[in-house]
Amino acid sequence: MPMMCAVSFERYGRLYYFDAGQLTPRVGDKVLVPTDEGPEVAECVWAPEWVDEPVTLNALVGMAQDSDLARDEKHRALRAEARKVVKRLVRDHNLPMKLVGLDYVPNAPIKEPADRGGPRYTVYFGAPERVDFRALVRDLARALSARVELRQVGARDEARVQGGIGPCGRDLCCATFLKDFEPVSIRMAKDQDLPLNPLKISGACGRLMCCLKYEHPLYQEFKADLPALGASVETDEGEGRLVGYNVPAGNVVVRLSASGERRSCSKASVCGSRADYDGRST
Repeated sequence: MPMMCAVSFERYGRLYYFDAGQLTPRVGDKVLVPTDEGPEVAECVWAPEWVDEPVTLNALVGMAQDSDLARDEKHRALRAEARKVVKRLVRDHNLPMKLVGLDYVPNAPIKEPADRGGPRYTVYFGAPERVDFRALVRDLARALSARVELRQVGARDEARVQGGIGPCGRDLCCATFLKDFEPVSIRMAKDQDLPLNPLKISGACGRLMCCLKYEHPLYQEFKADLPALGASVETDEGEGRLVGYNVPAGNVVVRLSASGERRSCSKASVCGSRADYDGRST
């Protein structure tokens, strides 16, 4: 079984998992990870641990040395300067686009015969519609003395690259552990009895929150054998009517017929037979 660790290229950024092999980095240590453009410096945010299930992971290249850290700091400075240039030229060209992210590769591979070797900047931007940026690319290549590629990204990818805090108070799922975007529908919000107010169920990207998708099966399973709201049910304190439920807690809310008081009790005690419930509880 491999020793798995998690690293991030940016503080509080997306996590990437690797096989630590014989290395024992601690949280905060700088390590070298394999990329398409060669080893890059990343920070260990989860110390190596044995995993119970067999998984196939790329292995860490090694611990980052002083020369690696100096190279990484130089590349960060180049990216920061390039961001200023991009923003200035976008304003000069009066283009309706917003800079989202920027990558720098010192020795980019040649993709086409017309390409020349050397550094390459990849600029990610968001825009409400298609943008003619041919003139901008020429000016950027001249100002940065490098090859420049511009790539337009959607709203969800824009939020992933920029990062941020979600309505739950935690880092955005897309910027940390979530790898793929799955379709999210308004039906999922309805099934979870959420208010259909876009301000309440939308994420930082302006689209429906991704967590609606991976919480939805829990609500479907909970409601599969649940009586309809208003149905008569039996509880320890007598007969009542089902008036609500709390899916994360696995509880239902019953209004007692005798007293009119509300009581919260386990779904199993209401939906299953009393004998089965007592047997599971012991």
